[in-house]
Amino acid sequence: MKTAPGSFTLSDAERQRASEVRKLEAMGAEGVPRLVDMLADPSWTVRRGVVASLAALGDVAVGPICEALRSRRDDEARIAAAVDALSASTGNADAELLALAEAEDPAVVVDAAQILGRRKSTQALRRLADLASHPDDNVSVAAIEALGRIGGRRVVEALVRVVMSGNFFRTFPAIDVLGRSGDPRAVAPLAELLHDVRYMLEAARALGRTGNRAAVAPLVGLLARPGDAIVRAVALALAELRDRHAELYGVAAPVDEALRGSVPVPATVRRFVQSLRGANQAEQVAICAVLGALGSDAAIPDLRPLLDSAPAVATAAADALLQLGQTSDARVLDALRDGDGPRRLLLLPLITGSAATEEVVRCLGDDTPEVRAAACDALARIGDPSAVRMLFPLLADPNGRVVHAASSAIQSLGSSDTETLALEAARSERPGVRRAALRILGYFGYDAALPVFIEALEDPDPRVREVAISGLPYLDAPSALDALLATARAPDPRVRAAAVRALGQSSAEERVVASLEAALGDEDAWVRYYACKSLGKLGCEDAAPRIAARLEDEAGHVRVGAVEGLSCLHGEVASAALQKAAGERDADVQRAALIGLGLTGRPESIPHLVAAMSSPDVATRVVAVSAIAGLSGPEVLPALVRAAGDEDEAVAATAMGILAQRPGVEATRALIGLFTAGGVTHRAFAALSAPLPGRIEGILEALATADDELAAHLASALARMRRESAHEALLAALGLHNPAARKAAATTLAALGTRQARSALEQAAAVDPDPEVRRVCSLVVAQWSA
Repeated sequence: MKTAPGSFTLSDAERQRASEVRKLEAMGAEGVPRLVDMLADPSWTVRRGVVASLAALGDVAVGPICEALRSRRDDEARIAAAVDALSASTGNADAELLALAEAEDPAVVVDAAQILGRRKSTQALRRLADLASHPDDNVSVAAIEALGRIGGRRVVEALVRVVMSGNFFRTFPAIDVLGRSGDPRAVAPLAELLHDVRYMLEAARALGRTGNRAAVAPLVGLLARPGDAIVRAVALALAELRDRHAELYGVAAPVDEALRGSVPVPATVRRFVQSLRGANQAEQVAICAVLGALGSDAAIPDLRPLLDSAPAVATAAADALLQLGQTSDARVLDALRDGDGPRRLLLLPLITGSAATEEVVRCLGDDTPEVRAAACDALARIGDPSAVRMLFPLLADPNGRVVHAASSAIQSLGSSDTETLALEAARSERPGVRRAALRILGYFGYDAALPVFIEALEDPDPRVREVAISGLPYLDAPSALDALLATARAPDPRVRAAAVRALGQSSAEERVVASLEAALGDEDAWVRYYACKSLGKLGCEDAAPRIAARLEDEAGHVRVGAVEGLSCLHGEVASAALQKAAGERDADVQRAALIGLGLTGRPESIPHLVAAMSSPDVATRVVAVSAIAGLSGPEVLPALVRAAGDEDEAVAATAMGILAQRPGVEATRALIGLFTAGGVTHRAFAALSAPLPGRIEGILEALATADDELAAHLASALARMRRESAHEALLAALGLHNPAARKAAATTLAALGTRQARSALEQAAAVDPDPEVRRVCSLVVAQWSA
């Protein structure tokens, strides 16, 4: 057992007892009775150590802890510690806990329910559903809360009974669990509670959490009641409903359509606008979202002032304006012209229409560098070449981000004026402008630019000379290569290094290769570094032995450069050298070699990469995981799955990102396994939603045996793909033997709202062999028609 944080503050007696805990854990089953006794230790730190030890001991400790929880209830500290130990136990505790849930003492049953919920025990769902109707309110509430932790979709009917029971102490917690279930059967009972002032606000929130568009009608029905507070509550619920629907099915449009079809839009816009007064920030954000969904231009005058509000509100207002399609409207362009920097920063990313060019150009003179850069980005997005002439002055901007944005926009837009303007700028008195102009000329490769580049090789500014050198390979003229080769022999090592680096962008003709091979022995380390890389880029396989020799170079960065150069080659010499370098003590060389092994794609690289994925060094594990991404073999997928559960977030996220892009049924199975294991739920769900080959087949395979919770997520993943083939898979899932899959498919098809889906659901409502599936199908068809 690890020493607990803060243990340096323990008394001598506490240290002795903490030491005893470690010894008792090492004894295994023999130490359990004494550890159970120590659950009542007066020291919280010691008790925490006891809990950790009993949890780690697993199966052998479960029975004794359960017995203590049943029969030794004279000490609250012991009870709390026992609950914690069972909740965290690595053992299979379900059977013992279910037996504990049958106890006569309600307090024991409450503890059992709490533990089962914290362990997310799906085996306990039926028992917890029964306990939700227990005569004792404490037991009922504990069971309801446990169902909320596990997921209550499979016991919706039981939750509905609780919600409709009229018992305030039970109804209130059940409302939240029912809303989070996402089951269409939750909508009607929650809507009924809107008529009871005790539950109205909580029921409205729960309806928002359902993500079901059928919740729109009962929510907007509340707008008939007086009071801005109710309007704001409806806005919060509708905004969450849109977000939840988009999360589940990839789009919020069905909710927006239902909203517009359920209310008189002009009057409703007025109600929401009026409720802005006195609304807090979260309510203002929600109202903006609803106004955007309503799609009425009447909201624009009231949304515009919100652009000057707190960042969250201003962003929501800007998003609403974008949804209303008003980014080129004269009123919004007025806001762009008259607004300050923060307002312009909000609006510029939304601008796409060429009608906005003039106002965006005005923003190029804004006092704020971020606004000037955003204006450059907007002009590039608009695609109006007439703006190029106005962008060139920004090459002299004192802010590097603005210069980069202006250069990128010029390159994106092109123009008949670009060559003339760039040639003129290349002779500017300002070195920074000359550098930017040379980069533009090199990007386009204008023939007329060659004299400018040759002249710039003698520029008094060393950075201008380097840009000129790097641009020469992009000019299609023999004299450009001649100048570059001559520069590679310059007396200045910095100039030679820049030229050798640029040669890597040329062609592998004899003169170039000879120059680079000679540079491998240059007295300057940076020249040798770039020579290794350039030979690799040009694919000079015959140079592999000479590059490999640089792995013994005295300069560390040259050794890294040799690895990077070898990584571009595919012969035996390069492969053997990389495998050797992967075992280097120099961490930089080792990581570069791992990347190289991944780039070569040779099967013999896999064992080296898999071994590095278990390195104690986090950075090395991240590199190894990234490097193995493009390889295939029986060891690769299991290694990525292990890495997805790595204790380091960077390693886990990298592995999950790779799995998300990995096609095939096997990869899909692995993702589903990670999803059900928990801990990477959101990343795994996003990965399952990617429409890659093998995803649909793998999801259909899993649906055949999935429980209610998993089936709902798998069906949502299919919907989020937004592919015809995924829609067909959902229709096919209605014919699977598994009732859970059919229910999930029915709910999801109803959310998609196609004519084909409705026909299939009507048929399933009539002929499905499972009565619960028929009820779900009948309900969603009825909600559809409402």
